[in-house]
Amino acid sequence: MSNEKPEQLQSDVIESVQKVPFFKLSLAQWSLHRSFRKKEKDLFQFAPIAKEMGFEGVEYVSMLYLKEIKKLGFDKVIDSLNAMSELSGVRNVLIMVDEEGDLASPDEADRNEAVENHKKWVDAGQRLGCHSIRVNLRGSSGAKEWEEASVAGLSRLAGYAADKHINIIVENHGGFSSNAAMLVEVIQEVHLPNVGVLPDFGNFCMEKNEDNTCAGGKDYNRYKGVEEMMPMAKGVSAKSYDFDEKGNETKIDYYKMLQIVKNSGYSSYIGVEYEGDRLSEEEGTLATKALLLNAAESLK
Repeated sequence: MSNEKPEQLQSDVIESVQKVPFFKLSLAQWSLHRSFRKKEKDLFQFAPIAKEMGFEGVEYVSMLYLKEIKKLGFDKVIDSLNAMSELSGVRNVLIMVDEEGDLASPDEADRNEAVENHKKWVDAGQRLGCHSIRVNLRGSSGAKEWEEASVAGLSRLAGYAADKHINIIVENHGGFSSNAAMLVEVIQEVHLPNVGVLPDFGNFCMEKNEDNTCAGGKDYNRYKGVEEMMPMAKGVSAKSYDFDEKGNETKIDYYKMLQIVKNSGYSSYIGVEYEGDRLSEEEGTLATKALLLNAAESLK
């Protein structure tokens, strides 16, 4: 029998409730992409790995499975992932789709081909019970052409996804898509309930130099960008690169960023996406998770 007084027990309960974050945690598979590509980790064990690391949900990266799909077949790969997530008690949150063509191509034939290529991932998302697939709209033409093509590509793919109850969400992922104001304008013009965005705390470089550094004046303000995107966000990606001795991200003020997310009224999954190389993938992932939870405790 506990010797604690009722007042102390009540205080402990209140403190425990206060520590519950306003969001749920998912793990973006890209955080561990080196380990998966080197075969140090089994792609089909992603869900149990995420569960063991303390995550409630998983976010798949389509291109990591291309070899397995070619070898085993698309359906078998998706069914295997679904079985493992069910066994692990982990929620399949979304699929990050890459290398399936340019949905913002100014060439209608190329754009339509990209739409067709993405459809199988919409189907996969439905079978896995995901709420969304993430797509790219980096752009390869002028701003006006990009906007028109993006609206056309998104609208067509979203029309297919609507009946399957899958959202099509766009990440700020380079090029014009990293200009949050322009991306928001595209989403508003599409004006469909199953089209939204996946704000990423990083990825606000609109133009890179040959050495992969951001060109001068081509880095969109990350806090302004996330704030602009949050009203139409159907997911959030907590990108991280490195941490100081206090556990804070060295490039991104997570306290400021999370306050923006909370102020928007968002309360669903935040995906951890570690992209650094100083810490191991596991260390960086867990450091990002810890920072999110610590920052959440301090918010107003």
